[in-house]
Amino acid sequence: GYALAEEPPPADTVDISDIQVSSTLPEDAETYEFEAEVHRMLDIVVNSLYQNKDVFLRELISNASDALDKIRFLAISKPELMGGKPELEVKIEYDAEKKTLTVRDSGIGMTHDDLVKNLGTVARSGTTKFMEAMAEGSADIGMIGKFGVGFYSTFLVADRVTVASKHPSSDTQYLWESLNGESSFKIAEDPRGDTLGRGTEITLHLKEDCEEYADASTIERLATHYSEFVTHPIQLRTTTTEKVEIYEEDEGDDEDEFSEKSDDELDVAEDEEDKPPKEPKFEEITTHSWKEMNPEPALWTRDKDGISDEEHQAFYHVLSKQEQSNATSWIHFNAEGNINFKSLLYLPSELPQEMATGQLPTSNKGGLKLYVRKVLISDEFDLLPNWLMMIKGVVDSDDLPLNVNRETLQESKIIKVIYKKMVRKVIEMIRKFSEEEAPAKEVELDEEGNIVEEEEAEHPYTAWYKKFHTMLKVGAIEDESNRAKLMKLLRFQTSKTKEGEMISLKEYVENMKEWQKDIFFISGMSREEVESSQFLEKFAEKDVEVVFCTDPIDEYLVQNVRDFDGKKFSAITKDGIKFGDEDEDLEKRRDKAYSAKYKPLTKWLKSLYGNGIMRVAISKRLGSAPAIVSTGEWGHTGKKV
Repeated sequence: GYALAEEPPPADTVDISDIQVSSTLPEDAETYEFEAEVHRMLDIVVNSLYQNKDVFLRELISNASDALDKIRFLAISKPELMGGKPELEVKIEYDAEKKTLTVRDSGIGMTHDDLVKNLGTVARSGTTKFMEAMAEGSADIGMIGKFGVGFYSTFLVADRVTVASKHPSSDTQYLWESLNGESSFKIAEDPRGDTLGRGTEITLHLKEDCEEYADASTIERLATHYSEFVTHPIQLRTTTTEKVEIYEEDEGDDEDEFSEKSDDELDVAEDEEDKPPKEPKFEEITTHSWKEMNPEPALWTRDKDGISDEEHQAFYHVLSKQEQSNATSWIHFNAEGNINFKSLLYLPSELPQEMATGQLPTSNKGGLKLYVRKVLISDEFDLLPNWLMMIKGVVDSDDLPLNVNRETLQESKIIKVIYKKMVRKVIEMIRKFSEEEAPAKEVELDEEGNIVEEEEAEHPYTAWYKKFHTMLKVGAIEDESNRAKLMKLLRFQTSKTKEGEMISLKEYVENMKEWQKDIFFISGMSREEVESSQFLEKFAEKDVEVVFCTDPIDEYLVQNVRDFDGKKFSAITKDGIKFGDEDEDLEKRRDKAYSAKYKPLTKWLKSLYGNGIMRVAISKRLGSAPAIVSTGEWGHTGKKV
């Protein structure tokens, strides 16, 4: 992030041009080339046809807020960093005449080396990831902030970007500047001296087709929208022009002339005509003032019943840095007990880009923010396990210490308590979502009004589950303490469900035959594959439902979980399957008779295949197939082999 600025002189007495960054840097400015990946990304941004250019202001406000969070956190242990400037705020100014927009904050600021490194010569991992996502079509310019390189979105609207910054550890304020389309940038000492005190000031010299961003109504609308959930005050410099009447004395009626006249001369003749009243004169007076864009308190500190769905969705967009998709559900709670904290958590509707390949993320950077007494401590804490890294939200606790390092805090017993409660609350949120009423059935009528087709609409949870099922299954494998709750959230296709339809294990158990003791399943790569398996014949004959395990992770799930609601998982492709409706004595005698009858054949087949098979046995489950290969009861299924 960046940070900015000492408050300029009173806005109503200073021309805004006095506080704008110089249009050209000193002649002795240093020139640096952008790192290759950064330059490539800038080319994409500069030449982009992306229509929603408003995102640049979102990124500047977000970066400014990050810089303020950083200085506030560092000042806890080093109060001298504040340097007698306690204000933590962001100020936005525009100049319609000069066609400039300036965003100034009083955050941590940047040194000379920070400017060189952070704004051009070092490609962050986010730069490469953003480029790859753009190439794959899984991201657009509007998602640039999600990759940590949002500053460069300024070139969507600016021909030239000038940055002034002052870090508390440096005695010098520096300027950074680059022109749109150039492969280099310049840095020099600011000839104005230290005008900021501490922080960063970013001035955009707007393109001709982007001059609306120096318009009062446009900037106020955008600043209000993007400042709504920032915890620091965001102020916009507004301009008001009004007409004021000027009062003037009449010519020739001065006091000296009046005093020299005699009493007789003061008599007014009866026929003297009254003088007509003078027209009032006016002049235009322009005043400036600061208007706060986000006067409301932090969303998570408000009464949850007073927060609208629109506010929740807007806050989720801020947290996720993605406006294309909404939150599916959310939970807002106050945890009370030995440890007290407030939290607001959101369930995404779309799979995060980094999870699209099926890999679980190793961190949730930026997605889950930890506050202590409304001071942002970190957005990199592991407050949830990796299988819940898609959750976005905030946690605010008054019980955590402020002045300890991240590593110590991560091992804190308080953090561990928060971790456990958070996991339980997320599972509760997902459970409530799964239990919501399904939408009404869609009915299609013909021209005469008769029902021709009636389709049951897919439950919203089922649609969500199809995207996030891997995370829940990993949770069921890894989190033994919450396993029972997570298993109830899983959904499967079965031999009795329609294509795309899914049921819970609870529903499966309710549908089981009275004599059935196990949950039968079959593994395969797809529904088509398992439906064609000859192992299903006997189960279809007995009208026994079989769960289709077509996810790669399902094998690990049933091996680690073993049972649900006291019912053991049994693979129908293995030995030892028992239905429970047979006469055991009759089955034993029949098995003994067939084994003796076909012993020469089974003995010959075993000698033929040798060590390639464990044994040859007479099957009780074959239908149309003369023979079939199965695995041992404790062995891997054919899919895993």
